[in-house]
Amino acid sequence: MDLASCFTLNNGVGIPTLGLGVFQAEPGEETHDAVLHALETGYRHIDTARVYRNEHAVGDALRESGVPRSEVFVTTKLWNGDHGFEKALTACDASLNRLGLDFIDLYLVHWPVEGLRSESWSALEQLYDEGKCRAIGVSNYTVRHLEELLAGCSIVPAVNQVEFSPYTFQAELLDYCRGHSIQLEAYSPLTKGLKLDDPYLNKISASYSRTPAQLLLRWCLEHQVVTIPKSVTPVRIEENARVFDFEIVAEDMHRLNSLDENLRTGWDPTDAS
Repeated sequence: MDLASCFTLNNGVGIPTLGLGVFQAEPGEETHDAVLHALETGYRHIDTARVYRNEHAVGDALRESGVPRSEVFVTTKLWNGDHGFEKALTACDASLNRLGLDFIDLYLVHWPVEGLRSESWSALEQLYDEGKCRAIGVSNYTVRHLEELLAGCSIVPAVNQVEFSPYTFQAELLDYCRGHSIQLEAYSPLTKGLKLDDPYLNKISASYSRTPAQLLLRWCLEHQVVTIPKSVTPVRIEENARVFDFEIVAEDMHRLNSLDENLRTGWDPTDAS
């Protein structure tokens, strides 16, 4: 694998295995510069959301980069307040306008909002049929939420984006998604820095002459999970990309798998009705 490598979604669309996330990146210059540097480094996958308030900057950087639109995979997301059939249609159009794009590569339901998520998914199916999204999916969905969706949907979600790292190793969810041809995607794969000083993690990473962050990212990729680290620092953006020239041996994968502690650095959808 390399930065151009893709996994194939259930509709045949290729999704780059590693991307840049811009969660909590400041709208404007900070987001613009991070995305531009990532694209210059070779990233071809950018993940944003309406609620991040930086879609404009993502679109501006994409155009300034000179990278052909067809080569960049752009994800954005439907926010909680935009659920409902008509509201979801309008929200997608608004995101397209802010991004300055004709289509979104992947449009995700950001959170399983109670009472409205089925209606919202029907809207995403229409957006997909209209060609406004090359793929549609969900985020923060548990097995229970996916079972509910699959019982009534016409289009199986292509992606489920969730928190995923050795410390949040959602093995049951990973197996469920694999069994239903849903690509799992990792946000906060670096634990928002909370575990980068873990002595055990550092010991394993040192044996590969890698940083703890690189080991965490490679662990996700070894599980065939699309991985979206967030950074606005050029040296970190570059470091995060250097994860394709080594492999983690099976014994160390087992050790890393055993670190699970159900860590939640952000939202926990377990009890979302």
